[in-house]
Amino acid sequence: MGDSKFLIAGNWKMNKTIAEAKEFAAKFRGMMPDDGDGVAIVAPFTQLQALKEAFSGTKVMIGAQNVHYEASGAYTGEISVKMLKELGVDCCVIGHSERRQYFNETDEALNKKLRVLLDSGITPILCVGEPLEVREKNEQMGFVGGQLFEDLKGLDPLDVRKIVIAYEPIWAIGTGKTATPEQADDMCGFIHSIVAGYCGDEAAAGLKVLYGGSMKPGNAEQLLRQEGIHGGLIGGASLSPESFCDICDIAAKLNRE
Repeated sequence: MGDSKFLIAGNWKMNKTIAEAKEFAAKFRGMMPDDGDGVAIVAPFTQLQALKEAFSGTKVMIGAQNVHYEASGAYTGEISVKMLKELGVDCCVIGHSERRQYFNETDEALNKKLRVLLDSGITPILCVGEPLEVREKNEQMGFVGGQLFEDLKGLDPLDVRKIVIAYEPIWAIGTGKTATPEQADDMCGFIHSIVAGYCGDEAAAGLKVLYGGSMKPGNAEQLLRQEGIHGGLIGGASLSPESFCDICDIAAKLNRE
């Protein structure tokens, strides 16, 4: 995961062609701080090989947006861990709220996906977070705690500390709304305490908990200065090399303080 105490992961979602990904890489590579340490680009499957080549020789990690828990078989349209390993993929986002909502991704399936990713050495970036109606009832801790309980069930505590967890308040994704720094820090700190309770304080000491929910250059520093936040899962702002680099610059500056 590099030496940076922050991880800034750009989630491109279903955006960019291979040509556009290469254009982004050429621009970003010329601007990025610290040789890309603590930076990940999570892209559609079609772009992964081109991005691995474009960022060869740097510390930028390349991530996939999903994986299937079976090694092979009659799962049309799915991608296996072995296929990702062949491309040299470094990390993989699973459980994004859009996957949970639109593709009925369950906590049971995510538990299986965590196991195959951990076995393969690909770093899982597990997303958790509550919808607006849960937040309005002030039940967000119980909701997110329940997700983590199911997602991490039965995993070896020494493996759990290898997982990156991204807190994404669903009501702040693509809406322009952002959790206040205090709201985000409270939940990220809660997530860390849940994991520490599962695998012990020492094992959880290096756990990275990211905030994902409309982080952009204008609010990144305030969010990243919170004690419980160790990076960001960036959506819209990661599509522009300039705005994504601005966020990476802020994290690099804070890392040096």
